[in-house]
Amino acid sequence: MCGICGHINPEGKPIDPEILLSMRETMRHRGPDDDGLYIKQGSTSKRGGGVSVGLGHRRLSIIDLSRAGRQPMCNSDGKIWIVYNGEVYNFEDLRRELIARGYRFKSRTDTEIVLYAYQEFSTEFLSRLRGMFAFAIWDEEKNRLFLARDRLGQKPLFYSLGKDGSLSFASSLCALLADTSVPRDIDHTAIDLYLTYQYVPAPLTAFKAIKKLPPAHFLVWEKGNLLVKRYWALDYNNKLEDLGEAEIAEALLEKLRESIELRMISDVPLGAFLSGGIDSSLIVALMSDIHPEPIRTFSIGFEESSYNELPYARVVAGKYCTEHHEFKVRPNALDILPDLVFQLGEPFADASIIPTYCVSRLTRDYVTVALNGDGGDENFFGYDRYVAYKYGRYYRKSLKFLNPFLLKLLTMWPESPDIHNRVRRVKRFLEGMAYPCGEDYIKWVCHFDKRLKSDIYTNGFRTTVSDKDAYQVILTLFEQSTAHDPVEKILDFDMRSYLANDLLVKADIASMANSLEARSPFLDHHLMEYVARIPVHLRLRHWTKKYILKKVAKPFLPHKIVKRPKMGFGVPLGYWFRNELKSYAADLLLGQQALSRGYFKKDAIRTLVREHMAGGVDHGDRLWSLLILELWHRTFVDR
Repeated sequence: MCGICGHINPEGKPIDPEILLSMRETMRHRGPDDDGLYIKQGSTSKRGGGVSVGLGHRRLSIIDLSRAGRQPMCNSDGKIWIVYNGEVYNFEDLRRELIARGYRFKSRTDTEIVLYAYQEFSTEFLSRLRGMFAFAIWDEEKNRLFLARDRLGQKPLFYSLGKDGSLSFASSLCALLADTSVPRDIDHTAIDLYLTYQYVPAPLTAFKAIKKLPPAHFLVWEKGNLLVKRYWALDYNNKLEDLGEAEIAEALLEKLRESIELRMISDVPLGAFLSGGIDSSLIVALMSDIHPEPIRTFSIGFEESSYNELPYARVVAGKYCTEHHEFKVRPNALDILPDLVFQLGEPFADASIIPTYCVSRLTRDYVTVALNGDGGDENFFGYDRYVAYKYGRYYRKSLKFLNPFLLKLLTMWPESPDIHNRVRRVKRFLEGMAYPCGEDYIKWVCHFDKRLKSDIYTNGFRTTVSDKDAYQVILTLFEQSTAHDPVEKILDFDMRSYLANDLLVKADIASMANSLEARSPFLDHHLMEYVARIPVHLRLRHWTKKYILKKVAKPFLPHKIVKRPKMGFGVPLGYWFRNELKSYAADLLLGQQALSRGYFKKDAIRTLVREHMAGGVDHGDRLWSLLILELWHRTFVDR
């Protein structure tokens, strides 16, 4: 993996090397092994014209560790330049195809493959790439900059278009903000969406002037004008209705095995994250089946038993005789929070980034590449909310009249911070039934709902945002989905929003902050295109989530691993806020600096803190969202 950045001026305005260097060095952690710059100044004369271009790169060497892989890299005549962050796993197949077409290569890197694939096939070459990537290609003959991001959004890419038609881009927000020409005006709609989802959905960022290039999109810059276009989408049609369950399971196993084999190609040490859940456990089992030497595995846990999966990870590690390493997260792990806030560049409140960071740091002491189980839940209906949504439709038709009585009954039981708290889940389900389809799903996944926002937002902040914005995010993705089954539409929404904007951001930031490359076999697009054709009832069988995947895993994993309920990668925030973090949170959230931002009513925030500390209501996730927002303000806005 690497870090890329660049700046382009349309009228020959010179590139400032110091700014480009500052952008690049902000990403040193993404590529500690090597660095490079390419700058070509254009002419400002009427006769000469021309475009000024600057490209920067930090390299984490994975394939071909020699200097032949140094970037920025150019083609044989020096007319096409690339900066690239990613891994294209089918690069050997593409190399053979390009050699047959007359191309010759100076390195073994996939970067050079991508460069010449663009030269040969133009923008259509994206359909040939199998992997994760974000890159920029400067085509001097066409005076065109081409940016692209992988299908699922495993690798990040941000950009900002100036009023003069100039364009800046980078792998991280903090690198892009090192370009002093990029404005830092806050996007209030993005802040409102952040409080809804715990993340800012693409293409927005917390800054008005900066956008995310969405997954499965490319961007073309020519003469100060932009074209942003989607190049891939999952097709949920053409279901495998004529195949039997056993045939589908067999084909699924082979496709998953192939995906893992491709992701085990590396010139540096490699291992795997192991949570003890079915996804990562099956990955480790198949890695052990493929590779004769013991696999290095890495697990994270907590002192709080309801959040701790280490015993399950040990079962799998023992079965496959892995070289196993463990780490327990304690509240003092929050010492890393300022660095994470800086690396993220915008508010991001999925607290599981902390254990992910910790396990990545542990892993990097032993290997440079680690496989993970990301994408298993989104492919195979792994979340409880899919079951709730499936049966919620029937409840809405026949039993909705019971809602007021049941909700009143549930208020008799206090919420618990336990990750498995059923009262909280049932209450959220029943509350969702009061909303139209689609909007009910927002109720289930949101952290600050309409009522709570109304309670805490100041009138000034309220006038800058709209309740429709949060709903529009899900409605837009619903309309774009090719799925017909409502539950599959929800899954597709999670794939394109929750996975892309939360889980993969978490994985990228936490791993790259430790110069570790994370690879996700379940996110292979060939595998996913096959899974999308598997009938819904084979992935979600009545109340059984991941039915077909469990059938595949059964010969490889102990019964207790296959059948155990999903725990999730939660963090005991509620407990921490009432104990070790109590004074820290109170000082930060109730201080004059935080209460004077203009977002929230002061008394409302005091009430949230007081209710949580009293133990009657668990506001742990909400307090965390507010805490992260305040830390982000202090890092990027209060300069």
